[in-house]
Amino acid sequence: MALTDLHLLDNIQQVQRGQNLPVDNALCKTKVARINLDVEMETGTGKTYCYIKSIFELNRRYGWSKFIIVVPSIAIREGVAKSLEITAEHFLETYQKKARFFIYNSKQLHHLESFSSDAGINVMVINVQAFAARGADNRRIYEVLDDFQSRRPIDVISANRPILILDEPQKMEGAQTLKSLEEFKALMVLRYSATHKTTHNKIHRLDALDAYNQKLVKKIAVRGIAVKGLAGTAGYLYLQSIEISSKKPPEARVEYEQKLAGGNIKRIVKKLSKGDNLFDLSNQLDQYRDGFVVSEINANTDTLSFTNGLELTVGDATGDVNEAALRRIQIREAIKAHFDKEQALFQQGVKVLTLYFIDEVAKYRDYTSADEKGDYARIFEEEYNQYLNEVLDLDETPYIKYLKGIPAEQTHSGYFSIDKRTKRLADPAVAARGENAGLSDDVDAYDLILKDKERLLSFAEPVRFIFSHSALREGWDNPNVFVICALKHSDNTVSRRQEVGRGLRLSVNQHGDRMDHPAIVHDVNVLTVVASESYKDFVAALQKDISDSLSARPKVADAEFFTGKVLKTAAGDVAVTPQLAKQIYKYLLKNDYTDDADRITGTYHDAKKAETLADLPQDLKPYATQVYQLIDSVFSASQLPDISDDRRPKKNPLNANFDKQEFKALWSRINRKAAYSVAFDSDELVQKAVAVMNDKDAGLRVTPLQYTIQHGEQAEAVTYDGIKEGNAFKLKATETETNRQSVHSAVKYDLIGKLAEGTQLTRRTVADILKGLSAAVFAQFKTNPESFIAEATRLINEQKATVIIEHLAYDPVEDKFDLDIFTAGLTKQDFSKAGDKLHHHIYDYLLTDSNVERQFVKELDTSSDVVVYAKLPRGFLIPTPVGDYNPDWAISFKEGSVKHVYFVAETKGSMSSMELREIEKTKIKCARKFFDEINQRFAPEAVKYDVVDSFGKLMELVK
Repeated sequence: MALTDLHLLDNIQQVQRGQNLPVDNALCKTKVARINLDVEMETGTGKTYCYIKSIFELNRRYGWSKFIIVVPSIAIREGVAKSLEITAEHFLETYQKKARFFIYNSKQLHHLESFSSDAGINVMVINVQAFAARGADNRRIYEVLDDFQSRRPIDVISANRPILILDEPQKMEGAQTLKSLEEFKALMVLRYSATHKTTHNKIHRLDALDAYNQKLVKKIAVRGIAVKGLAGTAGYLYLQSIEISSKKPPEARVEYEQKLAGGNIKRIVKKLSKGDNLFDLSNQLDQYRDGFVVSEINANTDTLSFTNGLELTVGDATGDVNEAALRRIQIREAIKAHFDKEQALFQQGVKVLTLYFIDEVAKYRDYTSADEKGDYARIFEEEYNQYLNEVLDLDETPYIKYLKGIPAEQTHSGYFSIDKRTKRLADPAVAARGENAGLSDDVDAYDLILKDKERLLSFAEPVRFIFSHSALREGWDNPNVFVICALKHSDNTVSRRQEVGRGLRLSVNQHGDRMDHPAIVHDVNVLTVVASESYKDFVAALQKDISDSLSARPKVADAEFFTGKVLKTAAGDVAVTPQLAKQIYKYLLKNDYTDDADRITGTYHDAKKAETLADLPQDLKPYATQVYQLIDSVFSASQLPDISDDRRPKKNPLNANFDKQEFKALWSRINRKAAYSVAFDSDELVQKAVAVMNDKDAGLRVTPLQYTIQHGEQAEAVTYDGIKEGNAFKLKATETETNRQSVHSAVKYDLIGKLAEGTQLTRRTVADILKGLSAAVFAQFKTNPESFIAEATRLINEQKATVIIEHLAYDPVEDKFDLDIFTAGLTKQDFSKAGDKLHHHIYDYLLTDSNVERQFVKELDTSSDVVVYAKLPRGFLIPTPVGDYNPDWAISFKEGSVKHVYFVAETKGSMSSMELREIEKTKIKCARKFFDEINQRFAPEAVKYDVVDSFGKLMELVK
């Protein structure tokens, strides 16, 4: 079947409308292929997986079997081959077949024979240099070869009319490359990239904002270093951090100079308290004589003040800060960031890796010195041992035992090129020009990085800190890189976005499971960048990079933008009419959610975060979620990812409230784990589903297919230009007809199979439901099979959810939560937004998620009826059939003053169950059943569970 250009364009436009992408008015043809489709996907979101799965889908649906993946560099080529290898079993389970893949090599042409003759899925991976460069090996693809039966390899390849998949096409746009791509005679070209330079027909977009908001990549935090003042006479000082504890006032960790007994001067790091005098501590160094006495240490603003008026913010360095001092500070900061993360993640089975990029091997491995250690290796070991000794003072936990088993010299390693002759580490050869300028094409170096990728994720491997050459950065896509530190001058060849891109993938634990649970994904996955500039400068440059990459996003929210967009609802697609578009536009205008230029303001995003958005007009309320998604798709600067200052977060120590008897009593009552079972009768589900689908008003309704007939006549005077511009015919009339007969009658649908797949029910149960449908309802299947399947799936699933809740039973198990759920794995937090110190909470400070929570805490903390309360940690999860549920609060009231002493509360901005999402409602219903069961089994003084929207509502329930 051959599709016309018009047909193809219509299909592309349908996909674009369905995703609210700009709609193209023409097929984007190139000399390389007739069909050119763009897929925009942010780095680290699984682009390679996505196109490998697309290969299997295209084969399953259309039988296509010849694919060529073209990549711009050897690093990416090796990575793609590795991905094809490790996903083979996974795709075998889903598609019952394996793809045969190979890396093109001009000296091993027998692979091309199998590529052409083999009937299954065949994938060739080729780097652009293999056919677009000038060397003798690269020309072989175009030459008639005796050892290839006097044929040209390119002819054998192109005879298959392969589908080309271009990975990072923006790096393959040189004139010579594009000319060479024409020789492949591709059936179509699919281009995958985060940053397309030349655009074609775009069919999917997952940009930096989408990836961050959907929590598909790590959150970014930055440790900046601000160099203040001039070198010379001023005293050297570097404020590393301010630390708090529940037992003593804040302390400042400062590096300063100290005179040793022999008269030499050494830089040391020490904690300072209020009143400390640097002149005395430095053994009377003149540079600290005038007023270097600590006058204030402020943990909220992260500042240290001296009596002479000097004020330093964490990360500030003053005095003689030369290149060597700056690099030492960076190495130390990366070690500190590493330990902070490792302490929190060790218990969750996540190995933390830190990556240092350097610009020459000699700084790490110096073959002229006796121990072969370069400056950076030596500095690293000094700083590592110094910080390790502080950490080892803590209690003897499994983590401390783990640290004691790793010698400093074994915990760092270098990944560089290896000199073939001397077998020593060497600087890699780097491309000077072209799309890959600044990158290396050393296969061996990449091979080693990829080979060791899995090994580095295991706790059994002592290497946790990696030094590598910046030219090899494309090879580093290890998901457990949590700290990146570039020990080199920031040059213009690498943008800040590329610098952080190497560590954005979500991490995995010891079992290889991705740490992507929605409740904790951005607690666990935070990438820290140790910059050699101030936090402010680095973030400004990074935000600009991200902003520039979002150029394809719409910027203006006017009625014209909203018109014709599609709202994807459970009941089917709803097109935004000009009337609805006008309502959305007026809603934004009226509430100051847009400015004079119709751009979305920060007010809108702040209100959305705080759950205080103004009510939508009546006509839009049924589609609230979809309308807000549409508004969010318009770019505004206040939407840019929140890049936090990694120095601000501090450990939040537990206070005396945690040890109160009342809290222990409350915890012992709710600290239960349970397994759920659902024993429902399929006959009951069949009856309910049949009743709903046959219902005259709310039953199964299918939209008949519509088609448009246009009548036209040839224009009276036809000119060459008129034909070229498409004006040779005049449109006379247009009619829209509704088709009640199926246009798809030739296509066979496995109706039972599709419904069984969509509802996770057996084929027998689905068949029983279909048997019960009235003839009129079932007849709609012919009219529009796709719509019938989608609508029937939705209605059956809704009934299934209600039956599940009715028959859900919890069965407590022996297992309980450890008490260290409140401390272990607790990441540091930024208290500058935490408000005042609390009196009744188990921590001194609390970060809230919304205005509702903020107000709730204020009243809870000042109430005379409350003895102690806790925001339940995110690891406290109740299993439900629709996903794990984490309640908000556990509260213990004064006995005698209320009727429910122990209370578990969920705070919601809206109490109307209409406005809570269906999944939220289901989870809350499940939680009620969980606590009922726990109360019956274990708690004589029952724990009350409920949903409240304010402290007032809570008091109504307990008084």
